[in-house]
Amino acid sequence: MLIGIVIIVLIIIYLFLIAPNTGRSEKMLPFCEVYIAHRGLFYNGQVQEKVNSGDKDKQEGLVEDIIPENSLPAFERAVAAGYGIELDTQTTSDGRVVVFHDESLFRMCGVEKNLHDCTYDELRKYNLVGTDYKIPLFEDVLKVIDGKVPLIVEVKSEGNYRRTTRLTAEYLDSYRGTYCVESFHPLVLSWFKKNRPDVLRGQLSTNFFRSTLKRRWYENIILTNLMLNFLSRPDFIAYNYRYKYQPSFFICRKLFSVVCAAWTVRSEEALRKAEKVFDVIIFDSFLPGKK
Repeated sequence: MLIGIVIIVLIIIYLFLIAPNTGRSEKMLPFCEVYIAHRGLFYNGQVQEKVNSGDKDKQEGLVEDIIPENSLPAFERAVAAGYGIELDTQTTSDGRVVVFHDESLFRMCGVEKNLHDCTYDELRKYNLVGTDYKIPLFEDVLKVIDGKVPLIVEVKSEGNYRRTTRLTAEYLDSYRGTYCVESFHPLVLSWFKKNRPDVLRGQLSTNFFRSTLKRRWYENIILTNLMLNFLSRPDFIAYNYRYKYQPSFFICRKLFSVVCAAWTVRSEEALRKAEKVFDVIIFDSFLPGKK
């Protein structure tokens, strides 16, 4: 009897921890109605080929010319094609909000430095994957998108994530397009819940036991199982589509009927499978048709 009560109490606590917010699902519809171009509509050339070399997916239908990820032309192409856009924000050491994914500049710029250790003027010296394109300012990217397509902003936790979160929110305050924010860091979303409660927020996650990033075992358990959802009550869950049957994500999807976003789909075959499970599709490395 006692054991049964303890088990029931533990289940209730677990469900409380992982429960998302499902009261604003209808506001996520614009993101469900288009495919979302991951870091814009880009082709990184040999850098991309190397990253995807262990993947069976092909860069089908992409242009021959190099158009770097998270660059102004990548966003211009996505807007012209009618795709939604996902991008990443970070801050420089002098507090400028830029759009860039990695903590290190090495993969995209060939420089052994972390972005958050550089001033914006320093970043202007570096080119993206051998092109003439530079790391763009967030404010310039917002002008390019200009509310024409739905926008998903991932706030990165590298460097001073509190400053990145606050400054990203301040730019979005004056943006008139449809947007939402997401992050792997639960405290980023908790900040938005407290300071920008009207902004749609999504928890990014994956099976961290399969991740190349090294974390403590208990961190892997907590983050993989979405056990910090209680801090932010996310409006959607963005999960690595390869792990769609991970138990906590499965419970959020089935029991709570939360809106789910798939990242990152890289082939038509993967797209067909993901659409059976996920409401929002984030893609790169191929060109899907219209929804």
